[in-house]
Amino acid sequence: MRAATTFSALLSQDSVAAAQTRSALDASQAVWSDLTQISPTGWLLAVSTAVAVGLGLSFVLRVLIRRFERLAQRTRTEFDDLAVQLLSRTRRLFVFLVAVWLGSRTVDLPPALNGALRGLLVVGLFLQGGLWANGVVNHLLTRYRRHQLEEDPTSATALGAVAFLARTSVWAIVFLLVVANLGFDVTALITGLGIGGIAIALAVQNVLGDLFASLAIVLDKPFVVGDFIAVDGMNGTVEHVGVKTTRVRSLSGEQLIFGNANLLGTSIRNYGRLRERRIVFTIGVEYATPREKLKAIPGWLRQAVEAQKQTRFDRAHLRSFGDSAIEFEVVYYVLEPNYALYMDVQQAINLVVHEVFEREGIEFAFPSRTVFLRGLEPVADRLRAGGGGRSDPDERGDDFRG
Repeated sequence: MRAATTFSALLSQDSVAAAQTRSALDASQAVWSDLTQISPTGWLLAVSTAVAVGLGLSFVLRVLIRRFERLAQRTRTEFDDLAVQLLSRTRRLFVFLVAVWLGSRTVDLPPALNGALRGLLVVGLFLQGGLWANGVVNHLLTRYRRHQLEEDPTSATALGAVAFLARTSVWAIVFLLVVANLGFDVTALITGLGIGGIAIALAVQNVLGDLFASLAIVLDKPFVVGDFIAVDGMNGTVEHVGVKTTRVRSLSGEQLIFGNANLLGTSIRNYGRLRERRIVFTIGVEYATPREKLKAIPGWLRQAVEAQKQTRFDRAHLRSFGDSAIEFEVVYYVLEPNYALYMDVQQAINLVVHEVFEREGIEFAFPSRTVFLRGLEPVADRLRAGGGGRSDPDERGDDFRG
């Protein structure tokens, strides 16, 4: 009984397949019959129209591109630049589809073939529209970046992530429009993409982590393009903030590349936000320096700092008694963050201090140590009495002759 049921099911499937095949053959024969009914004159008119339209559109496209390029060189408006970019993105395939469709309007094509041509034209129009929309996004973002880099580099940092999201949105919309035009159920597709998106998100969670870290950099702005930062002992100038990585140019010339998620997970020192530099340095003098001069040294150090432009004196004190020097500590501010300016100021202060100490007879201390030995007083007394630094072996009872 089961075998008979299976056999009947197979027969029904074969009959359905045969019916579908016959239906397709009948439709093909009907289309071919309709096509053969079109006169040669009609075909000639259709082909001539398609060729003329294709050549005409290509010629007009080239002429418009050249004219807008010349206009863009003479003017400072953004419209002609945008027009050149959009016209340059017009594909020949789209021009071909338009020419074929217009040529087909001159003859009475079968409904099936006419619908297929219309579908191809709509799909081509959606794809070409995506290219045009992408060109508009690129033009606007490029213009914004150029504008903001001159006024506010902080805003320009956001463009990498914004451009990625904008392009992704454009092509997602184009994809859904094409799928819907081809007759698929977009609702079911979106549901399937949602489930598949969860699996993809788990597979590429590191990439998504860097993407969201990029958005955090954009919104929180711990640094921007052009800032000098230090991360884990490495430092350099930020050149590019991308969707996944941030690129930094080091002082020695090489490019340092950090993952955005890893970068935000560490401590960042942003010297680009430095408004002024706080400088602390110490000077050591000998212990033999007189007390009166020790009292005067803080005042001399203050005069040396205040004699320099773009500085603000904070304090100067005798800080401590070190192992080999009496140490003075000086604190001042350089009013600009420029490192070269700081080094010029520090050099000038050092030269002034050296000149004052030389004039006052104050010696800079250097690491030294005094050693006191016990039990050698007789030798020291003999040396002071002029007995020399050597003793006779016979006096010590030593016999060196064996």
